[in-house]
Parts: sequence; structure tokens; C-alpha cells
Amino acid sequence: MTTIAKLQEEFLKPSAGLINDISKLEGDILILGAGGKIGPSIARLTRTALDLAGKNNRVIGVSRFSEAGLTEALNKDGIETISADILDDAQLQALPDAANVLFLAGTKFGTKDRESYTWAMNAYLPGRVAEKYKNSRIVVYSTGNVYPFVNVTSGGVTEEVKPNPVGEYGQSCLGRERMFEYFSSVHKTPVLIYRLNYAIDFRYGVLLEIAKTVLAGNPVDLTTGFVNVIWQSDANEMAIRSLLHCESPSKILNITGPETVSVRWLAEEFGRQFNITPTYQGEEQQTALLSNAAESFRLFGYPRVTLKQMIGITAQWLKEGGETINKPTHFQERKGQF
Repeated sequence: MTTIAKLQEEFLKPSAGLINDISKLEGDILILGAGGKIGPSIARLTRTALDLAGKNNRVIGVSRFSEAGLTEALNKDGIETISADILDDAQLQALPDAANVLFLAGTKFGTKDRESYTWAMNAYLPGRVAEKYKNSRIVVYSTGNVYPFVNVTSGGVTEEVKPNPVGEYGQSCLGRERMFEYFSSVHKTPVLIYRLNYAIDFRYGVLLEIAKTVLAGNPVDLTTGFVNVIWQSDANEMAIRSLLHCESPSKILNITGPETVSVRWLAEEFGRQFNITPTYQGEEQQTALLSNAAESFRLFGYPRVTLKQMIGITAQWLKEGGETINKPTHFQERKGQF
């Protein structure tokens, strides 16, 4: 087995906590937005955990599935797929009912100059989905971008902090939340708003971007000098387990790692991994987009994959020539323009 294969096997398998929680979950699990960066991995993790728990709940993935071969690969892994554009209401209404819904659909990248589409996907569509699945429990993927920037010594914002998003992307994501909140109150639908930032994987994320910059000998931008990160598989587990914590009125939950991480420190760590002295541009600002995820740790425990492990995984992945996805997080963006 190659090093890359070993990394994937070790860091993508479900935890005992997930297997235990998913064994309590009755009914099918529908994943809206099962394509893209997150969808396939959470679908596979769900199916694997159900199998290990001895459960036969269906896992149904819905997406436009524009990536060639993805539907066949998911079907092979035991995931049912439905190709649909759910922004088309007729196609949305034709979808099957499900007791459990993970709502991943939305848009971020390329939202600048496509503001109307952004609002349609991030605010109009959620209202339609909330009506369609009013009798389900729903975990709604959102983002820390709904929060204001805070001082880097603050420990990050908790769920009690009022949203104050910068830019239309963050505003539209708040619109998504408000639609689900409204229909949760109207129909008593159990909902959990899952505010995530920033998830990383072998193939993408903040750590990969910093590592690639260091490896290429380019200067690391320090303007946004502090970040939160969490391993994607840990974040996926928390999303699935969140189905047991949906409430009406809707519950809000921050999902990220426990550290406020220095970008400069990350660059230095990758420099040691690659035997390269990093260079920098810009100076650290006193504010950043930072979340406090203490409530999620109370519910689920701390993430399994530590920051040091993430750094080592990312460096090894690049050294081994692992595949990467060219979808930057734009974590440096301070004006909300994506």
C-alpha cells in the first residue's frame, strides 16, 4: 500500500462515537449537495458508519453531479444518487422524503459579479427546502463568515454573538440561516445550523494553501494572520452526529478546531517539513474571522486529528504528489468578496 493510500485509510475511517450515534438514527439520510468538495466524503463516511453499526438506512445523494464518474463511484460504495438541479422547484419537489437531511447546497466561489445567483442558492433555495422537508430533521451547513471579525486574542466568537457578515456572500449565508430558522419555528422542524470554518482535507484547505506557497518559495501573506482549522473527516462526523441534536427553534453550533492558529507559525512548520525558509508579505492585523467551538467539543469531544498531525499529513501528501483541488479558501479575504 502506498503512503497516500495508508494516509487515506487511517484518517478517513469512522470513530466509535460516530458508529454509536448513527446506530440510534432511524430513517433514511438524504444529502442535498452531495457533489463538490464535501459531499462525496460525507456520503461515504455515513454509509461506512451505518454498515459498521449494522444499520440498513438508505443514504441518498442529490446533486447535479457534473464531475465525470462520480455517480458511478458513489453507487459502487452503496450510496444511491439522484441527479437534479434543486434550484428548479419541480425537480426539488420530485425528490423522495427522508427522515434525516444534510443540507450542503450553496455557492461561495465566484459569487462576486454573480450576486443574484448567490442569493438564489443561499437564501431562496433554503426556504423551498425547509418547506419540502418540514417533517424531517435537518442539519444546515453554514459558515463562520456570518460572524464579524474579532480581535485575535478573543478566543473566537461563540454562538451567542450576533451575526454581522462582511460582504454579500456572508449576508446571503445569513439569509440561508434565517429561512431555516423561520420554517423551523412555523412547522416545528428540528434544525441545527452548522457554522463551519475552515475544514481541511488532503486535497484542499488553508494548510494546503500555505504549504504550497512555502514549497514554491513564494511569500506567505500575513494580513489575515490567524485562522481556525479542523480536519474534514472530523467535521463530517460532527455533521452526521448533529442529526441527533436538531431542535425547534433551531440550534446553532460552531464547528472548527480548538486553536487560534498563527499563519506565520504554520509557515514555519511547513518550512521545517520542506527544509525551506519561508518568506512573508504584509503584517498581521489585529482582527480575524475566528470561531469558538467549545459547545461542539462538549457534545462530541475534541477532534481526533490534531493540528500537528494535519501539518504532517499535508506535507506528506504534497511530497508524495497527491491530487489537489484548485478551490482556494480565500481565508485572507477581508472584504467578503469571493
